[in-house]
Amino acid sequence: MSSECLFCRIVSGELPSTAVHETETTFAFRDLHPQAPTHILIVPRAHYTDAVDLAKKEPALLGDLTVAAGAVAEAEGLAESGYRLVFNTGADGGQTVFHVHMHLLGGAQLGHFGTP
Repeated sequence: MSSECLFCRIVSGELPSTAVHETETTFAFRDLHPQAPTHILIVPRAHYTDAVDLAKKEPALLGDLTVAAGAVAEAEGLAESGYRLVFNTGADGGQTVFHVHMHLLGGAQLGHFGTP
């Protein structure tokens, strides 16, 4: 963990969050600035910069994040209607916190990417 990383500080309990799901390897909490009716961030407890860094170093943990996302979607009532899972990678990709995190978005009909 990094004492300078926002998400490491949230995972450690140093900063408050609204936790919705926890496992030994993952932590999920509500986004402070939701982009959909349901917007939850799922992070590994260990610090990795982005999804590619995580996949290279701990590919099984990438699976843990996805399984956790499925559990959160079920608990939030999104499993049947559908939801979106998103990783932003790098500054140009929209990543603002450099601790890998998966966005779970749902609760409404979401637009299609690439559609004008």
